[in-house]
Amino acid sequence: MKSAKEINLETRILEKLKDYKVCQKLAKYLLEDEELQVMQDYANNVSIKRLGFNDHGPVHMRQVANNAIKMLNILHKNNIKTSLEREEVGTFEDSMCAVVMAGLMHDLGMMIGRSAHEEMSIVLAQPLMDRALKAIFPNDIQKVTIIKSLALEAIVGHMSSKKIHSIEAGIILIADGCDMTKGRARIPLAINAAPKVGDIHKYSANAIKRVRIHQGEKKPIKIEVEMSGDVGFFQIEEVLLTKVNSSPAKEYVELYAGVSGQECKCYL
Repeated sequence: MKSAKEINLETRILEKLKDYKVCQKLAKYLLEDEELQVMQDYANNVSIKRLGFNDHGPVHMRQVANNAIKMLNILHKNNIKTSLEREEVGTFEDSMCAVVMAGLMHDLGMMIGRSAHEEMSIVLAQPLMDRALKAIFPNDIQKVTIIKSLALEAIVGHMSSKKIHSIEAGIILIADGCDMTKGRARIPLAINAAPKVGDIHKYSANAIKRVRIHQGEKKPIKIEVEMSGDVGFFQIEEVLLTKVNSSPAKEYVELYAGVSGQECKCYL
């Protein structure tokens, strides 16, 4: 059974894709895929119950896809071409397809463990991608190959540990960093009483009240982070800012963060 959060995010994803019927069809296919759902659920089990990390499951992967769709749409409305468009090998909708797939599969490697999970994710994701893309594009091997390759780049690059080069992969990198609100850390904080190395990430994430992604004033994409306490700055500076700085889409992003009731700090 899917949670209310999962269903809500699915509705938002499909609504954001209403102008891209083929991509919406692909997203619907993936959101209804039973194997993908089980893999996302189990990845979350390993992340939270076995390893004591925060959410890396179906809600997180849907939120990353939702964030990425929103940012890619903003770039499109500002007449900024994706890498596929610039290279004249695909359309904006092809780029969107790759971003949706990457968002929904980027943390599947957490089924195995945290170390090099992005590399494990591309191994686990490929059969799912092959099945989905061939169902949506049954007679277009070129489109299937290009979209799959781009999605795999986005997955393997989402930890900023490997150099990526496409706008699309860069958007996934930032979209992943933006999912850091307190709800994501709620469960591991509740079930892990004994202090351990890495707890600062959970406490820092728990201080993040809200992340807003919308049209910017100076640059196309504006990210605003509202926090309940100063500990949240750790999450901004060690996680989100690191990812934005490593992203090929960095030049299109402005980033602000601050504690509620205080002046925001401009990072980019």
